[in-house]
Amino acid sequence: MMKEQEAGTVFALDIGTRSIIGMLGRVEQGRFYVTAIEKEEHGRRAMLDGQIVEIEQVAAVAGEVIRRLEEKSGTKLRRVCVAAAGRALRSQSASFTLKFDELRRADADLIGQLEAGAVTEAERLIAGDSAGQGRFYMVGYTARQYTVDGYPMTNLMDHRGQVFEADVVSTFLPSGVVESLYVVTNRLGLEVSSLTLEPIAALNAAIPAGIRLLNLVLVDIGAGTSDIAVCREGSVVGYTMATVAGDEITELLMRSLLVDFKTGERLKLSLGSMEPAQYPDILGIKHEISPANLSEVIQPAAQKLAKEIAEKILELNGGVPSAVFLAGGGSKLQGLPALVAGELDMSEARVALAGNHFTNSAFSDEYQLEDPEYATPLGIGASAALGMINDSYMVTLNGYPAKLFRNGALSLRDVLLMNGFHYGDMMGRTGANLSFTLNGQREFLRGLPGVESQISINGREAQFSTVVRAGDRIEFTPARSGQAAVMTLGELLGQDYPGEVTVNGRPQPMDYSIRQGDEVQAQGAPVPPRQQRRVRAPEQAKPLPKPEPPRPVFTSKPEPIMEPAAKTETKQEPAKEKAAEPKPKPKPGPIAEQKVKPQPEQKAEQEAKTEPKRQVEPKPKEPPEEPLQLSFGGLPVVLNGAPLRLEPKEQGGDYYLMDLLERSGMDFSKLDRPVDLLVNGAEGQFSQVLRPNDQVTIRYKDRQTT
Repeated sequence: MMKEQEAGTVFALDIGTRSIIGMLGRVEQGRFYVTAIEKEEHGRRAMLDGQIVEIEQVAAVAGEVIRRLEEKSGTKLRRVCVAAAGRALRSQSASFTLKFDELRRADADLIGQLEAGAVTEAERLIAGDSAGQGRFYMVGYTARQYTVDGYPMTNLMDHRGQVFEADVVSTFLPSGVVESLYVVTNRLGLEVSSLTLEPIAALNAAIPAGIRLLNLVLVDIGAGTSDIAVCREGSVVGYTMATVAGDEITELLMRSLLVDFKTGERLKLSLGSMEPAQYPDILGIKHEISPANLSEVIQPAAQKLAKEIAEKILELNGGVPSAVFLAGGGSKLQGLPALVAGELDMSEARVALAGNHFTNSAFSDEYQLEDPEYATPLGIGASAALGMINDSYMVTLNGYPAKLFRNGALSLRDVLLMNGFHYGDMMGRTGANLSFTLNGQREFLRGLPGVESQISINGREAQFSTVVRAGDRIEFTPARSGQAAVMTLGELLGQDYPGEVTVNGRPQPMDYSIRQGDEVQAQGAPVPPRQQRRVRAPEQAKPLPKPEPPRPVFTSKPEPIMEPAAKTETKQEPAKEKAAEPKPKPKPGPIAEQKVKPQPEQKAEQEAKTEPKRQVEPKPKEPPEEPLQLSFGGLPVVLNGAPLRLEPKEQGGDYYLMDLLERSGMDFSKLDRPVDLLVNGAEGQFSQVLRPNDQVTIRYKDRQTT
């Protein structure tokens, strides 16, 4: 009878594209002591570039590995440590700018705002390029360069200026990669006790923490693609992947020698042997090839592999690193280190196979662990056993387990970005401005400021730069965007204006709400002076109905990727009114800019600054800071001014702007003029993901089009 898995027994499972490797071990003398290793190859291609395609096939192969480990150890395995495939990582560059009216010193908070804004912009670009591929989660980013008033900087801290910009490379992981991983482990009756990324696991095995102050790169070359991780100054700072790997070599052998895939794999593994290789082609004819001729056949694919690895390293790292470690089964290709060194224009002595440092974190009496193919499974086991990764269930966010995909110090800002929140959720946005012309003269109204976010750790107020520690309880209430500037013709001219009024050449009633860029003409009577115009007080949003308490549904663990927007409920005391207390004049705030085409209202605001005599600056009352109403039972939004709660989709996933088209009351098959699609006063996109309490407008444009 098998014994139950002890608390100190670590079971690491590496589900690779070509094979599955399982390792058992425990902590001894401060290192991971490996007691058993089993490996089984997939009978057919059940995975594609690290993504599980045939769940049943992968589960069957993993089940065989588990069965052999259980027999060897006499232990019934219940808990498993796994890693999400880095082969599915997507990298995206983006920039973000903050402008101030006065000189500002760059502190940690300002730098954090810049980086969070750039990450949010990168996610927007990723979502646009990957429409229909599901949600992406940020797992890490690195700032490539900062600028202050146009001057490039590598370190922004304490520099003064008015215009600050950050250029970052962000890395995202599709949620489907993790979800399919959990489906397989659930089918095997296993509970996931630790989750990390494959490149982090391999790096933890191959590069000891003591040498990570250097700028080092690990390349884990698998069958489908090659994972790349960069570390410097003590932590991992970026990930990417090259789209070529070991299969490139196999496929070239298949084409050149006319052999099947298995024979091509066998010939690839024979590279480096001093004996000629014998093989049959697909016609059944037997051949023999010398080691020199075999190396010559695979040379073009090997050169291509080295070239792409080098290009990805330079792109992510921003230059040549101090050293490169090659891991994974594909790294054993003869001559590859020299080819990579040549492409990077660095000494061959600084590109080496991983394995020399494995003994720093792991050892075994029975197995030789120096094989580069063991980098990932060893890293998974050692990382979990020695506490080298942030466990996925060590920190809670609004009462739910937070996903932490990388090691090293994590700030609150990092945790929020990793769990689906955005720059706007943290900083809030001023409501959309309103710019139009009255009898040819430009008029300008400012939107109201947003409501600030609230964040705390273990019940105490915290900053976004605060470092998160194991066991912390994070509570976060997202910021709310301010109300857009609004004005009707009656508020502009007076309800009893006796003259003729047209908007864009067409007569309109006095209750017409003026829109961005409208051209208003008032003839036949004097226009009232600005000081006599009635400015509308901000309306209070109607609170959404309070949802019922959530009833979480678990399999063997909570869902691996949480969706904060749909599963978060926060508690916030209503703001107390201070009627007699004067409010201090706010300091000039930053103007956030992304590298996108300016909107018409932005151009109008810039032009208005050069015409101060024509600017109208109403002084509306600030809206009370009501608690943000989030619902476990759906997504609360406001559509054309009316509160609406969107019930969770049957298959899960986000709501997009396109999902509200059928709820707008418009027949999109019979449109006779252009339509406004606005989210929080800004132009929206069909594929834009909706957030809690978004103000959505879907209606006909009420102006003539040219």
